[in-house]
Amino acid sequence: MKFLLFTFVGVHLLSLNSGKSIYRNDISQRTFQEIKEEIAHYGDVAKAIINLAVYGKAQNRSYERLALLVDTVGPRLSGTKSLEKAIQIMYQSLKQDGLENVHLEPVKIPHWERGEESAVMLEPRMHKMAILGLGSSIGTPPEGITAEVLVVTSFDELQRRAPEARGKIVVYNQPYTNYSQTVQYRVQGAVEAAKVGALASLIRSVASFSIYSPHTGVQEYQDGVPKIPTACITVEDAEMMSRMVSRGSRIVIQLKMGAKNYPDVDSFNTVAEIIGGKYPEQVVLVSGHLDSWDVGQGAMDDGGGAFISWEALSLIKDLGLRPKRTLRLVLWTAEEQGGIGAFQYYQLHKANISKYSLVMESDSGTFLPSGLQFTGSEKARAIIKEVMNLLQPINITQVFSDGEGTDINFWIQAGVPGTLEKDAEP
Repeated sequence: MKFLLFTFVGVHLLSLNSGKSIYRNDISQRTFQEIKEEIAHYGDVAKAIINLAVYGKAQNRSYERLALLVDTVGPRLSGTKSLEKAIQIMYQSLKQDGLENVHLEPVKIPHWERGEESAVMLEPRMHKMAILGLGSSIGTPPEGITAEVLVVTSFDELQRRAPEARGKIVVYNQPYTNYSQTVQYRVQGAVEAAKVGALASLIRSVASFSIYSPHTGVQEYQDGVPKIPTACITVEDAEMMSRMVSRGSRIVIQLKMGAKNYPDVDSFNTVAEIIGGKYPEQVVLVSGHLDSWDVGQGAMDDGGGAFISWEALSLIKDLGLRPKRTLRLVLWTAEEQGGIGAFQYYQLHKANISKYSLVMESDSGTFLPSGLQFTGSEKARAIIKEVMNLLQPINITQVFSDGEGTDINFWIQAGVPGTLEKDAEP
């Protein structure tokens, strides 16, 4: 049901402010009370959307569409034929759905392949470890890297023990606080380890829970710093090695990674619209990304977000609604590599930034929705709160702070208000 958040904000905010973007300080000549009353008048429309989505013919439609894509295509890693197959399928599907201005916008994206990879503890005992190489990591020599381990719990500890790190494999056993804080170890771990002379880095998977399950994700090298191989290990192995070294044990690991980086390849952002009836040049953007990592089907990250964004347009079309402003769906490519497709979209369209009223993204998982995260002025936030009141029939009315996402941050930083769905914990 989370796509309802997108649908409501898309339909209702499109009708506000006499053609002005909601982030402007002056909410045209209308009083807030007038805007509030107008929003309330959409109560019947809101109920119609809820009934269609939850009880009507659209019930489970986005789930079924998503299942078909992930079952047909599977993983959709940047640079692969599978991603391009998914893009072509979505292009045809959006046209068949009767949406307007369906087209593909060319993008250059990275092409990385993990290859064969392994990590084996040789001392103090033999233990084959589960690992997943991190995106854009270089590989090891064919014979691998065999070295002693230095276990640290933070970048600060790594700096304090810098003389011990030279020639070793740095293992990060950072405690999990929340994703945004803890993920810095995955993103920056290799660079910080390389700065102190490490040969490789292994990062405790950024997860609050583990069943011996390593996680992959993007990492970033830095100009002027040697590139070293980097991968994630399980929470269990990171904790075990931490216990071992606390007892004075010497740990030696042999790491082998066949990862390779290839030249950038051609890809596309996928775009579809419902053109606005009164201010067609003004845009409210809803989005999710089509690409995924290679070790799963990408159903959660971010197939769910992409398909509920599509569903928002489908619901509006099915009900015969015509918003005042254009509602634009963008399915991003190469988000997992750092928002590559979104950045190139921004570069292409930023000259028209004054025409963007709101940018929205769904990419935080598809659990029970609890509200909407929002970034914008206080006047705009007040409007968002009134819109969210329309979701009272399904008890999803909260407005949180910090509405941001990899694919929309370029716009938010430039002053366009943005939203991200907020879910309950799974």
